[in-house]
Amino acid sequence: MEVSSLPISASHRAKLISAGYISISSLSSISPAHLARDLGISENEATGILKVASQRGGPERTIPSHHSIVDGLRAQTAWDMLHEEESCRRITTSCADLDDILGGGISCKEVTEIGGVPGIGKTQLGIQLAINVQIPLEYGGLAGKAVYIDTEGSFMVERVQQVAEACIKDMQEYDSFLRKDLPARQVNLQANDFLANIYYFRICSYTEQIAVINYLEKFISEHKDIKVVIVDSITFHFRQDFDDMALRTRLLGGMALKLMKLAKKFTLAVILLNQVTTKYSGGSFQLTLALGDSWSHACTNRIILYWNGNGRYAHIDKSPSIRSASAPYAVTGRGIRNLASNCKRVKLILRARLAHDEHICRSLI
Repeated sequence: MEVSSLPISASHRAKLISAGYISISSLSSISPAHLARDLGISENEATGILKVASQRGGPERTIPSHHSIVDGLRAQTAWDMLHEEESCRRITTSCADLDDILGGGISCKEVTEIGGVPGIGKTQLGIQLAINVQIPLEYGGLAGKAVYIDTEGSFMVERVQQVAEACIKDMQEYDSFLRKDLPARQVNLQANDFLANIYYFRICSYTEQIAVINYLEKFISEHKDIKVVIVDSITFHFRQDFDDMALRTRLLGGMALKLMKLAKKFTLAVILLNQVTTKYSGGSFQLTLALGDSWSHACTNRIILYWNGNGRYAHIDKSPSIRSASAPYAVTGRGIRNLASNCKRVKLILRARLAHDEHICRSLI
C-alpha cells in the first residue's frame, strides 16, 4: 500500500513522497523525530502521520509466514524465459545499422537508458520510438501507443507530426517494395492518428515526476495498448536542489524499481533518456552519463550516443543479451535514419525487419 492512499493532508502526502517514503511499509521502523526532520514538520505532526500509517498498514507490518510468501511467487524455468525472450517484439529505430546491433530494435520488457551530450539526438530518438511503436502489425510493428514524460520541455508537436508523416511514407515504400508489380495499397493512417496515440505528461519538479511514475501502473492498466514509456529526461530535476545525495539515491532507486516492474508486467519498453556530466578519472576529467555509478544498475541496457567527427554514433555500453558494438545514425528531416542513400536505406530497413518477421513478408506479397 502506498502513502498516497493515507487519509492525511495533501501537503503531508507530498512531503512524504518528496522525501522518498513511497510505501506505507517504509514508515514502519522510523521514529517521529527522524520523520519530522526529513519532512520539516513538528514531531506531533510526524507522530500523527505514523499513527495513521500504522492503522492502515497494520496487516502489512506483520511478519508473513513462509507459505504466504511462496504463494505469491511463481517458478519459471530457464527454457520458458528463453522462449519469452525469443518471442518478445522489438521497436524499430528506423535506422537499420542501429537496429542491427540492437538485435532488431528496442526490446520490450526491458528498461533501456539512452544518454549523450546535448544536440546528439536523444529527444529525436525518443520521438521516433513514440511514432514507430504505433506501426501496424502487418508492417512489422507493434500497433501500440506511447507515454511520453517530458521533464525538460523539449517535446515539439510539430516535429512529432513531421516524423509521423515520414513514417507513413516509409510504410508505403515498404509495401511497394514487397508487393513489387502488384498495385500499391494506401496506408489508412494520418499523422494525426499517430499524435492521438501519444499520451504526454509535462513534468515541472521531481515530486511531479515521482507522482506520475507512481500513477503509471493505473494509467497503463486503463490503456492496455501502451507499449513504450519514454522519460525525457530522467535526470533533469534530480540534478538541482539536492544536497542530500542519500535521499536522491533512494528516490531514484524507487523510480527504477517501479519502471522495471512496469516493463515486465505490461510487456512494454521503458526508455530513459539521460544527460552527461564530467567525472575525474585517471588524472583527467571525462564525460560520463549523469546520476552516478549506482544509477547504471537501474537499467537493463545502456546506449551511449556520441560524436565521431561530424558523424553521430550509438554504442551499446551495457546489455545482458547483446554484445557491445557501435553503429552510425543520422538525424534527418524524416527522423532517425541510416547514413545510406534513400534507396539503400529502404532495403536495409526491410532486411533488418523482415529477418525477424518473415511470415509478415509472405502475407503482404
